[in-house]
Amino acid sequence: MVARSILARRLRQSAPAFSFARGRFAATAAAPKPQPLNSAPETQTPPPPRRPQSWLTKKLEGSPAAKSAFLKMATLLGYGSAKQVAGRRAFAMYEQLCVPKPDEDTDFWQHECHLPPTFQSWFTVVNLHIWLLTVRLRALPPPHGMHHVQALIDHFFLDVEDRVRAVLQPASPNSLTPQSPLGPYTTPTTFYSIANPSIPRPRGRAPERLVTQQMKIFKEQWTGMGMSFDVALLRGDADMAGAVWRNFLGARGARGIVYPSASVSEDETQYFRRTINLEGGEVEKVKTVAKRGLEVEEARDDGSGVHDYAPRDADKYVAYPELMAALVVYARRELMRLDSLPDEAIMGPAVVGREGEGVRNLKFGRVRDARTV
Repeated sequence: MVARSILARRLRQSAPAFSFARGRFAATAAAPKPQPLNSAPETQTPPPPRRPQSWLTKKLEGSPAAKSAFLKMATLLGYGSAKQVAGRRAFAMYEQLCVPKPDEDTDFWQHECHLPPTFQSWFTVVNLHIWLLTVRLRALPPPHGMHHVQALIDHFFLDVEDRVRAVLQPASPNSLTPQSPLGPYTTPTTFYSIANPSIPRPRGRAPERLVTQQMKIFKEQWTGMGMSFDVALLRGDADMAGAVWRNFLGARGARGIVYPSASVSEDETQYFRRTINLEGGEVEKVKTVAKRGLEVEEARDDGSGVHDYAPRDADKYVAYPELMAALVVYARRELMRLDSLPDEAIMGPAVVGREGEGVRNLKFGRVRDARTV
């Protein structure tokens, strides 16, 4: 069975491949948005590398008549429909706006929020920006809003599946398929790394059972985080700060904070505690937790790297109110910025071959931006 992510890449990069290349080039060539004087200097991130042109792209680019005929045929086949154009626009938005965010703010996520450099952390950060875009895309006139939201989520999970397979079974000489000729679904990241990539691995692909299990987990996390932020958007900043604490700060300190003192043992392992998601379905088996006992399960190290701070690191909790406020301000600021943009800027020109134009102008700011809501 061909993986969905591989099939999607083949469909995107076969006949209509030239449209993505043109869209990416146009987006890259767009003029950068001027920064206000009171904002912190922003590190310029290089645009994603252009994929090599296929033989069909080269043929069509070299013959205007053939290109015109091909576009007319593609339109008759539905390639230029509103749903198809929205799908390609959503891919450009996902690849250029959401995927780079963990790498652009690595210092904040890993050194201030203390998220471990894992794929789980990458997923959480990208998921936040998927939600920010989804809120704005919902406001598009029908049926454009539904088309863009569905396409954005589809691209997100196709990319997640592709990355899960790479983590579970990295490409190596021993793999059944050592290297995909199409490359990864989106731009690779340095936010996380694959554990022990040089160790010889058994010949074959990633086990489908594990891939399916992980995809169910990530689907639950996407649903839960989206719903918690949707509710917080209506109820206020206090609820949004709670959603930030649970998703980006590991819900550390939920059972209290242990401070260093003469009565505190030097053996910090007895103070190890992680938060258990009792409503997670496939994430945490409620029956298993009930059988072992909640306190026993909380004291078990699952290797995620997210757990309460040891007594000697209790001072790190002091930064939590400011971190929650910074992320709430960031979310509110970006939502207001996207809301101020006209629908035409969000949807783009809606012309075949120009789906990527203007996407870079929608780029998210940095979390530690001097601008406020």
